[in-house]
Amino acid sequence: MPNARLSLCMRDSSTTNNRSRRYVLGSSAAVGLAALAGCLGNPGSVDCGTDDENAVTLGPPTADRSLPQEYTIEELNDANLSGGPGQDGIPSIDDPQFAPSDDPPENLNGGDPVFGVELNGDAKAYPQYNLVWHEIVNDVVGGKSLAVTYCPLTGMAQGFYRGESELGVSGRLINSNLVMFDRGTETWWPQILALGIRGLHEGEYLEEFQVVWTTWDRWREQYPETVVLTENTGHIRNYGDDPYGEYNPQSGYYESENTLFSPLTTDDRFPMKAVVIGARNTDGAMAVPKDTLRERRVVEGTMSETPYVTVYDEPLDTGYVYRNPADRSVEADGGRVLVDGDSYDPAALSLEREIGFDAMWFAWYGYYPSTVVHE
Repeated sequence: MPNARLSLCMRDSSTTNNRSRRYVLGSSAAVGLAALAGCLGNPGSVDCGTDDENAVTLGPPTADRSLPQEYTIEELNDANLSGGPGQDGIPSIDDPQFAPSDDPPENLNGGDPVFGVELNGDAKAYPQYNLVWHEIVNDVVGGKSLAVTYCPLTGMAQGFYRGESELGVSGRLINSNLVMFDRGTETWWPQILALGIRGLHEGEYLEEFQVVWTTWDRWREQYPETVVLTENTGHIRNYGDDPYGEYNPQSGYYESENTLFSPLTTDDRFPMKAVVIGARNTDGAMAVPKDTLRERRVVEGTMSETPYVTVYDEPLDTGYVYRNPADRSVEADGGRVLVDGDSYDPAALSLEREIGFDAMWFAWYGYYPSTVVHE
């Protein structure tokens, strides 16, 4: 990365924030944006290091699970790239502050993306325009210590249980995707894979929970008692101004077919950044184009000869993936879903539910080239 661009990223935030998003995106070169992929932090922000004598020394809980692994750990380590900053150069939010749904942050519009979490009756929303500057929020929801994570370059919002540890941004990327680390053991965890690839937990998997990619209006309509993450993060950022573009309406990097870094492998069945609902487990990896799901509402397919069904939740504009080994009849019924004739909410079918993710196609396929597409 050119030294001049590194110097720009390391300037005081008041200087950086005066440069508009349009300037950043209009300035030539993927090299410039590539620097931004890892230069959203600045040295004037709160220290996120682990030098404190009371720093947590435990790693996050790991799960006894088996997910598709199409690259060796050695290959994944060889593929890691610097996004620009060092460890914690993009600072996670470790003391999140929230506002009630009837008094949200001023910059948050109804059509803006948020990442919704509901656990044990506790609902929280994390605005995309906030997480684009931090990528990780260490929080407690429904009595569970967890991390909500977001990778701007791959459009992935995922949730992980963290136990007594915290997750941070390593400054590295694989397949354009965020590589996290835990501050207890400094193990590296590529976000999409949830797999430890370097450190004490190498070869182990994180425990995950469902994060819903939706909009603020949709989320608060379904969860009126929700709270929403505010801009009181302890860091000075130009919240509401996304350095990569916009989602409301879509523009910049999110609309472009260009990526800042080469994918591990590519497939041209869909546009690079078309959104798919992805899921993976011991049966393999699958993807359902989100536009297809919106149109059909119920999409069926198989992995390893086991039937699966993905259903559309219109109020949240999201999809849920279910394993259906008995091949029960599933069909749309207005906003409900019929399973063998019995009516269910899309989020609560009488089937085994898998965690599903909104993902850009290039990112999902890059990690899972054997993925099965259900259309």
